[in-house]
Amino acid sequence: MDQLETLPLADPGRPDLSSPTGFLRWLRREQRAGQHLATLWGVAEMSCLAALPVALGRGIQAVVDHDRGALWHAALLALALSAGQSGATVLLHRRAVWNWIRAASTVRQLVARQASHLGAGLSRRIATGEVVAVSSGDVEKIGWYVELTARVRAAVLVWLGVSGVVLLRRPLLGLIVLLGVPVLSAAVLPLLGPYERRYTAQRALGGKATALAADTVAGLRVLRGIGGEELFLRRYREASQRVRAAAVRTARINALIRAQELLLPGLFVVGVTWYGAELAARGRIGVGELVAVYGATAFLAAPLRILGEAAHAWSVARVSAERAVRVLSAGAAGRRETTAVLPAADRSDLHDPASGLTARAGRLTAVVCGDPDVAGELAARLGGEAGDGTPSARLGGVPFDAVAAGEVRAAVMVHDKEPVLLSGTLADLLDVPSSGRVAVADALAAARAEDVLDALVDGSPECGGEPMRARITERGRSLSGGQRQRLALARSLVADPPVLVLDEPTSAVDAHTEARIAAGLRKLREERTTVVLATSPLLLDQADAVHLLQDGRVVATGTHRTLLAGEPRYRAVVTREDDAPPGAEEER
Repeated sequence: MDQLETLPLADPGRPDLSSPTGFLRWLRREQRAGQHLATLWGVAEMSCLAALPVALGRGIQAVVDHDRGALWHAALLALALSAGQSGATVLLHRRAVWNWIRAASTVRQLVARQASHLGAGLSRRIATGEVVAVSSGDVEKIGWYVELTARVRAAVLVWLGVSGVVLLRRPLLGLIVLLGVPVLSAAVLPLLGPYERRYTAQRALGGKATALAADTVAGLRVLRGIGGEELFLRRYREASQRVRAAAVRTARINALIRAQELLLPGLFVVGVTWYGAELAARGRIGVGELVAVYGATAFLAAPLRILGEAAHAWSVARVSAERAVRVLSAGAAGRRETTAVLPAADRSDLHDPASGLTARAGRLTAVVCGDPDVAGELAARLGGEAGDGTPSARLGGVPFDAVAAGEVRAAVMVHDKEPVLLSGTLADLLDVPSSGRVAVADALAAARAEDVLDALVDGSPECGGEPMRARITERGRSLSGGQRQRLALARSLVADPPVLVLDEPTSAVDAHTEARIAAGLRKLREERTTVVLATSPLLLDQADAVHLLQDGRVVATGTHRTLLAGEPRYRAVVTREDDAPPGAEEER
């Protein structure tokens, strides 16, 4: 019996990302055994189907000739062929569906692995709608094509076999059968180019509409606050109508392709049968042979439909594979094939060659950037996500692009400027891989999240007054920006990574709360390497060293107070005053 594998795969492999065609070819090679089995069962099924008219023709001829023995032989042959066809159909369907599922699952695993590899950098390189489209509709199109290739091989093999047999019996009829199938199959080719172009445009518009919808939902709270709901709703409606119009244009070409798949094989069968009837009327073939000729010709409609379906599947799968390759190739150029081993993160300095920044091991280092985008790029590099052409950050002298992504993330955690809170209970949110050194209660206290716990309890009557059982809505939309920020900070503190990079962790809280968070952060991250990108004097005053970045490079280093007293450029960024007197600070 045909044995199936267990999903998900232990390792989806390393795909060929040189081109969409190369990617599809790689998927077929990865399930070579399954492809061969599907071809075998397909040949068995269609061979029985093609031979069945021969048995029926013999039976009819036996009735005409009043030959009881020949009639029994024909009946037994028809019964055996029907049983063989039924068994082969079941096995083919089982294997074909599995090939489809395996190909789709492989692509999904590859996309998931890529998302894990890129981490927070995924959304900076690829639109959200693009990833959603690949993970949903595109994997089905790719799986359909990969599964269909085995049936195409089986159809071609049986078509050649039937053509050979008919060619031996009736040379002219066999020649018509041999040449007619490829000619009719090629008739659909002029439609494939326009179909592929329209389908590509439709998928691109669909991805943009999905991204717009995701952005609208994510910013719904802000949109309501400024009365922008109608504006974005109108934009989404316009995007949806563009997708609809593109889908209608694609459907028109698709309808023509489908019509050809039915009409041309039908006309072919009618023509060949008419020719066979002419031969029977002239007495050159018997009635039984006429039935056999008709049955064999009618059978050829099946390979024709499969070839037409394959042409259609190829046109959509190539577009889907192109999108998948684009997603899977993102960020691939920046990472080396060879891997090294990081030194002990808690005893190694973190260095960024692009900016010249060095964060000493076990120290609290602050970085002041006048440009939030520069700060975001620096945080990404310190987390191992160097942009194209940008030198990789180093830990203890070892570049991150020479180390496995999982090892980098185990050493360095980047707390994004806009962290995402997943839905679930507070206990679920804080149940993250951690060193075990920092208790949940201590992390919440350091993040000054007392009022957040009260808000969660008030909004979750079912928790029975226990904050850890209180539920958090998707992305924490029921909480204010400052409350979400503090819960996310507590989650990062619970994880207690050897190196923690915080990008503006207190930008949405008031000055009083910020001062307490700064003190709590300093205490909880004692002897742990921490990098804070901020411009708040309350945070900067807690740092062991502060670095000022201008034009992406470190231009001054010292403590907050020394820089405030002696560095006008630093004073201009931190106090928002061009000529602030030395020692002046603007407390928020």
